[in-house]
Amino acid sequence: MATHTTEPATADSSNTNNTTGTNPGGGLLRARSILATRPLMGWRTVDILTITFLGAALGIAFWGWGVFYNGPLSAITFGFAPLGGLFAGPWFLAGVVGGLVVRRPGAALLCEVVAALVSMIPGTEWGATTLVSGIVQGLGTELVFALLGYRLFGIAAAMLAGAMAGPFAAFYESFTWIQDWSFAWKLAYAGVLAVSGAVVAGGGGWLLTRALAAAGALNAFPPGQEHRENRAV
Repeated sequence: MATHTTEPATADSSNTNNTTGTNPGGGLLRARSILATRPLMGWRTVDILTITFLGAALGIAFWGWGVFYNGPLSAITFGFAPLGGLFAGPWFLAGVVGGLVVRRPGAALLCEVVAALVSMIPGTEWGATTLVSGIVQGLGTELVFALLGYRLFGIAAAMLAGAMAGPFAAFYESFTWIQDWSFAWKLAYAGVLAVSGAVVAGGGGWLLTRALAAAGALNAFPPGQEHRENRAV
């Protein structure tokens, strides 16, 4: 990925090409979704570093969740194993947050892969398949942002991106961890994963991004500018 450090860190709010949405009162809304500076493939050094830091931090959280995962999993899956997908949503979080923050092609996938890699380093029961899962889940999340043209980053887009990671994960696991399940169970599992991804990764990722922006941690990115402009209204 090429890096460009000569562009401003945030989009120019006077440039209507970098915003979407209209004001119910009739005027142009300042920024419902502020876009990354063009060209979209012009990754800045700060983009790469931030995705790396976010992915690493969430990867540690992933590993911690994996330590406690089996307890609640055993309780809820008794009699109907697909319900275990309810606890998978946190593992889709990195892709959503990475996409919402950087808003460039590949950001969601890269953040999810970094998180998976970091969570794998201390050792997990899933071994190297952790990284493969991260790639697959990241692709599902990335696909949604791509289909939206990297122009929509509200809560609906975030929840859709989180949800899409679920079917991708279910497809991969149907050839690995759940290959002996019936088709009906696999289909149900994909649906449960999608719900968990939408609520936990999508809704949770959107809230986390807003919290980081409010704390001033994302001033160099569109969410930070959105926060400043919303406060100025």
